[in-house]
Amino acid sequence: MTTRIDCDTCVVRGLACHDCVVTVLLGPPPELSFDDDERRALDVLAGSGLVPPLRLVTPVTQPTVESA
Repeated sequence: MTTRIDCDTCVVRGLACHDCVVTVLLGPPPELSFDDDERRALDVLAGSGLVPPLRLVTPVTQPTVESA
């Protein structure tokens, strides 16, 4: 599985870029992809305080309410 990071879809783009691992490592890119191993490695680095955590927030669709 691959994690695709598209900063254009991040809900907090601009607000949280300064504290996101993507900006620290590569600057604000239009889109990146990390596989599961790379994502776990970033989580370990962030957990150790070596880099900020990934701050990607993607929009969630509204739940569908069924009428009775």
